[in-house]
Amino acid sequence: MLEHDAYILLNMIPGIGPARAASLISFFGSAAELFERKAEELTAVRGISRELAEKIAAEAESSLLDEELDRIALGGVKVFTRADEEYPEMLRELEDAPLCLYVCGTIPEELERQAIAIVGSRRATVYGLRMAQHIAESAAYSGWIVVSGLAFGIDAAAHKATMNAGGKTVAVLGGGLMKIQPQEHLPMARDIIAKGGAVITEFPMTFSPTRHSFPMRNRIISALSRGTVVIEAGLHSGALITAAAALEQGKSVFAVPGNADSEMSSGCNNLIKSGEATLITGFEDILEAMDFLPGLEPRDLFSAREESAEESGFDEAVEAALPESDRKILDLLKLGEAGFDSISAETGIAAGELSRKLVALEISHKIKRTANGYARLR
Repeated sequence: MLEHDAYILLNMIPGIGPARAASLISFFGSAAELFERKAEELTAVRGISRELAEKIAAEAESSLLDEELDRIALGGVKVFTRADEEYPEMLRELEDAPLCLYVCGTIPEELERQAIAIVGSRRATVYGLRMAQHIAESAAYSGWIVVSGLAFGIDAAAHKATMNAGGKTVAVLGGGLMKIQPQEHLPMARDIIAKGGAVITEFPMTFSPTRHSFPMRNRIISALSRGTVVIEAGLHSGALITAAAALEQGKSVFAVPGNADSEMSSGCNNLIKSGEATLITGFEDILEAMDFLPGLEPRDLFSAREESAEESGFDEAVEAALPESDRKILDLLKLGEAGFDSISAETGIAAGELSRKLVALEISHKIKRTANGYARLR
């Protein structure tokens, strides 16, 4: 048996998690070798009961692996195991790294250096959905990959907004690729793949999601990202599990604030209050916290605050070179902050085009959008 295939089979046996698998592989020297051993020999490994040892020995002679390999081939799925060089390094560093990573689509090359996770409530409010869309769009326009969990609410809003902005996104599942939940998001999963992203999971093809498998996938979401954004999470939200995993992994955590009396935002507000998360109102806050903007060195971030008269003149020249529609927006905001509908009405710019322009101006650090959706000059 090939080592690659042995990992796939080991991953399919109930009761074998990353810890027990590591013990077995360490004891016998390889995953393939342990499937050559009898049950009596397997029980010599700490944590392997007689019942589990007999199950492992039996599956080595069964058709379980062949059936799974057939499903993988028919689905056009790639499987990376911990024995493979192609296995993502961000996951390999985890103490409980998945034995296998099933990938449908293409893992973007930028994932390792420019990926942000966006998670939150399945029962998101209009405010939460708007913030998820705003942050995901900005991330996409900045060339960042958005990672989320394909669930209802914030996850779905983040995936959709990323694709609508021409970006790539990665969805991490809590079940197998043949058991996508919710089923209503199967078309979205196909869109993610078609637009250069990937749908991934650590679970076998026909594994049905459980109450335990969804929290398990959260450590993968955070591990694949440089930071995790939490938008609308109650005190018992699964999004807080992702935030906790990110903190354990030494990653940055960001939270969008909500009303003080909002149960939906109590988890986010507590993260901010405890100092575990950085308060953000837009993607530019994340870029500042990470000390860079696209195409800029960290020292360039706040140089405008100390600019000379000569530099001010240069900025005026740059502004004069902007498209007329952009100048209209900036001229209007010089009078004070304004809402989306007001800007559209005053400038005559259609909603779709205006949305893209506001994101671009925000990324270029010319404007800032507030938590209530208003725009103002920076």
